[in-house]
Amino acid sequence: MIRFIAFSSALVLFAGLGAADPVVPAEQLYFEHCAACHGTDRLGGTGPALIPETLKRMRGPKLATVIGAGRAATQMPAFGETLTAEEIAAVIDYVKVPLKEVPDWGPAQIAASRQLDPGYRPAAAPVFDADPMNVFLVVETGDHHVSVVDGDRFTVMDRFPTPFAVHGGPKFTPEGRFVFIMSRDGWVQKYDLWSLAEVGRIRAGLNSRNIAISKDGRYLAVANYLPRTLTILSTADLSVERVFDVVARNGEASRVSAVYQAPQRDSFILALKDAPEIWEIATDPAAEAVYEGKVHSYEKGMVEALPSSEGLFALRRIEVGEPIDDFFFTPDYRHLIGASRDGARGVVVNLHVGREIAELPLPGLPHLGSGISWFNDGRRVMATPHLKEARLSVIDIETWQVVKTIETLGPGFFLRSHENAAHVWADVFFGPNRDAVHVIDKQSLGIVKTLRPVPGATVAHVEFDRDGRHALVSVWEDDGAVIVYDAATLEEVTRLPMRKPSGKYNVWNKVTFSEGTSH
Repeated sequence: MIRFIAFSSALVLFAGLGAADPVVPAEQLYFEHCAACHGTDRLGGTGPALIPETLKRMRGPKLATVIGAGRAATQMPAFGETLTAEEIAAVIDYVKVPLKEVPDWGPAQIAASRQLDPGYRPAAAPVFDADPMNVFLVVETGDHHVSVVDGDRFTVMDRFPTPFAVHGGPKFTPEGRFVFIMSRDGWVQKYDLWSLAEVGRIRAGLNSRNIAISKDGRYLAVANYLPRTLTILSTADLSVERVFDVVARNGEASRVSAVYQAPQRDSFILALKDAPEIWEIATDPAAEAVYEGKVHSYEKGMVEALPSSEGLFALRRIEVGEPIDDFFFTPDYRHLIGASRDGARGVVVNLHVGREIAELPLPGLPHLGSGISWFNDGRRVMATPHLKEARLSVIDIETWQVVKTIETLGPGFFLRSHENAAHVWADVFFGPNRDAVHVIDKQSLGIVKTLRPVPGATVAHVEFDRDGRHALVSVWEDDGAVIVYDAATLEEVTRLPMRKPSGKYNVWNKVTFSEGTSH
């Protein structure tokens, strides 16, 4: 049997197999069953974008399972009785194909996506009696919600929906009132913690990596993979302040690996994923001029050169030997440690002089973004887990020497502590011991206890309350929980049922840049 099917202004010929129904083209299946929620361009709508850049970075059920069985507590229906296994496989192959063209997503498109909640009314003071600086946000990836938790009573004060696939860690304004949450699809959501209400949201990119907030809380930077841009938003009303096309000095466009606030420098620091450069973008309106061309004289008041930029959002480039993927900053933000592309070493960059000054032997893909620091026997050290090796590396950040390698039960993802706590907590995220979390003494650098909160269940991502008296651990399962431990006795205090809780973020620790948490 042969049929001709008109679709997208073209005729597509399909040969039937015996007496079976003719095969429906994957593109037509997508338009009939998926486009209403995921967009005719596959860039998302009420559902997430279905493009390789998004799909390959999502954890969870396989696509065939999601399409066939749907997703509980979401608008994703089950198509197992509507589509055959072959048709589901065809749709999966279709959405894994890269887009032929990256659509424009500049200031006009970003601004057009802004949605402010018409019912939002800012409260004059917190609408709850909890300590507003000891509040936690818990990201629940199981059904794409965030729970707002009182860090003293450990009760849930609010629970609100987020954009699909939150990533990169929420960012708080300096006084701790507003928080910004980003999804992999580039949506940025603003939420008022005092009012326990959403303010609005905007799509700053099509596929994004993370966000950072400026020292004064006025600007939010969004690192994008697609398109290759850095978007800067006003935190006041989510309007677009600036969109940087991320192009290296050699003319190569690049994705942004990550962007961070450097508070002591009053700037954003970002790494280019596809080019050997680090960018520093000033968030101080009085920032000094940047000179990228030849300078005849630097004598004060007698500079003979033309600045490439100056003042707010002035751009300074730091060239490195190769692209770097992950960051750790020393507490004074003078030095940056980046992971090399091959995952075998770390590179130390002095941000003040703008060059590499040391190299560290860090095999096994160090996860520097989860690194933390503390004082060990009077010296400042930092530690990082490794994503491919069962070890933690402890480094003296004065001498740049590895002072201790701590063997673990498997590769880990997160390290956490607190300046008032005696221990470092390290999960074992990968492998058969993913239900374990190590508790390590900060001075002896030895494992003092290994906890298994729920045997067989993945546990990860510890966060402390503002005083460092309690440690909260995630049971990273759909029917999971946040378990609260006494940080001194290591005994369980309580547990809160959650839908696959991933990150937990304490307001005080984040706005004060606690040495025991990532930034």
